[in-house]
Amino acid sequence: MTEAVDLNGIKVMVVDDSNTIRRSAEIFLTQAGYQVILAEDGFDALAKMIDHRPAIVFCDVLMPRLDGYQTCALIKRNPLFHATPVIMLTSKDGLLDRARGHMVGADQYLTKPFTRESLLQALATFAKPPSGSLN
Repeated sequence: MTEAVDLNGIKVMVVDDSNTIRRSAEIFLTQAGYQVILAEDGFDALAKMIDHRPAIVFCDVLMPRLDGYQTCALIKRNPLFHATPVIMLTSKDGLLDRARGHMVGADQYLTKPFTRESLLQALATFAKPPSGSLN
């Protein structure tokens, strides 16, 4: 059923301190027709949220300065973005890690290394078409 919804062109933010991870996600998502906004850390992501208003955020957990849990919590506390899905990306997938992600409002947890299919499945599950879109 989600296949019928046109998600082409929606804005997706990828927040990760690893250039390799950011580039991999950008390639996968751009090839699938998404607009990709890249952020190097939580502070960079929060600054870009206002300008770009992504439909969904993929956020690394382990980052310097502001980690993914803090970043997710700040996004979810903001009235403009509390409904924006945040998908945590991490190599830490223990029960406590997942519980902490859930506590700060994360919508899903993807473990690294992620695949093109896992990113696109998360988008199909959580992303909404741009509001006001007449397509």
